[in-house]
Amino acid sequence: MTQPHYLRPRPFELAVQRFVSFLIRRGVNVWGARVLSVRGRKSGEPRTTAVNLLTVSGTQYLVAARGNTEWVRNLRVAGEGELRVGRRTDRFTAEELTDADKPEILRAYLKRWAFEVGQFFDGVNADSSDEVLRGAAPRHPVFRVTIAR
Repeated sequence: MTQPHYLRPRPFELAVQRFVSFLIRRGVNVWGARVLSVRGRKSGEPRTTAVNLLTVSGTQYLVAARGNTEWVRNLRVAGEGELRVGRRTDRFTAEELTDADKPEILRAYLKRWAFEVGQFFDGVNADSSDEVLRGAAPRHPVFRVTIAR
């Protein structure tokens, strides 16, 4: 069995992510980023990381540019979490998309954040064909987010 795709962050990238999380927690809008909190699948303790919340046609999505990350594994088990910016916290449920449903979302994600995440997509970009995006889809989990009202 092959290992799921995952690109581990380098120390500098982790430092940048911690700084961005710090800013988001203080209410600074960093290109639509949020602090994601999901219950750990083994520990049961909340785990947090900065993520980019994408909106396409009024629906919100989380895309895992680095692949099968810890937050992805935790969200698959928990099925819910919280998104935070400043003092505002939104509880949500998540549904993982099939690979066939991802091309439009991956295109929109790359259009908005290619400068930040393009390096994790192996040459795939917002102008790539649907076929190329479908080929990249298995390496990048995508979740539809429904905010609890």
